[in-house]
Amino acid sequence: MKNIAIRFIVIVFPAFLLVACGKSGNNGTTSKYLIGFSQCNSAEPWREAMNKQMESEVAKHSEIKLIISDAQQSNAKQVADVENFIVRGVDLLMISPNEAQPLTGIVEKAYDKGIPVIVIDRKILSNKYTCFIGANNEQIGREAGKYAAELLNGKGTIVEISGLKGSTPAIERHNGFMDGIKDYPDIKIIYSQDGAWLREKGRSIMENALQRFEKIDLVYGHNDPMAIGAYLAAQYVGRTKDIYFIGIDGLLGSEGGVQAVADNKLNATFIYPTGGEIAIQTALKILKGENVLKNITLSTIEITPKNAKEYLAEEHK
Repeated sequence: MKNIAIRFIVIVFPAFLLVACGKSGNNGTTSKYLIGFSQCNSAEPWREAMNKQMESEVAKHSEIKLIISDAQQSNAKQVADVENFIVRGVDLLMISPNEAQPLTGIVEKAYDKGIPVIVIDRKILSNKYTCFIGANNEQIGREAGKYAAELLNGKGTIVEISGLKGSTPAIERHNGFMDGIKDYPDIKIIYSQDGAWLREKGRSIMENALQRFEKIDLVYGHNDPMAIGAYLAAQYVGRTKDIYFIGIDGLLGSEGGVQAVADNKLNATFIYPTGGEIAIQTALKILKGENVLKNITLSTIEITPKNAKEYLAEEHK
């Protein structure tokens, strides 16, 4: 991307489609490979974008049939979805685990049965997988913490709206952020709640925080929807001028984080690529017997008011 400062590099994807017989391809032709993708939920815009990016890449490869299941943020449903993929005999399993611990066992089961496994975005508590594709969430959190300290001039109060507590991105984005502000003892997190990655939960958490605390200097949302929800809550009571808002994801589009920065709703976001395209490309390599890296780390860019409009212009060329 031209003329856009990159602080660090990190990237990382829709309900069952039943197949009557054989491996009918996405374009109606017979496919050679059947891939099952267990998505932890499709309610987040970021995950919807991941699904679409996967489907777009699959459309280029007639030899692949992709089935996507939506666990709807339920560990039990996701375990059942993966079990169904195993029974159906998928040639490769892809999964973005809802939470790490509850999904580790079923992923290990698939792997032990000889099914190649690509874990995307969220990790499991095991090395029994073929490839992990995702961003360095701890590094993103660290950069967010450093930027927060810069905005606050080393002193202030923070409301943290975390992702689902049992998911590895939420854990790592929190740990990284704490590392980023560790040299600033006058920066305090006064309120931290689980927003489950959803905008309305982010808004509700912020409504409670605004009632409890007269002074909030900054909101750190583990993703853009929750940060935007917090902004809307503060906007409703006329307190946005006194508060900074930081998110993560950096989706394009009118509802995305980059546009929110350009519109002065967020003070920063960090691009967190979905990795849908590279996941399909990697899956095909594995199915063809090619070697792939055990861990593929994807890239990020810090988006602030200084480069948001330029980034949007570059992406829409």
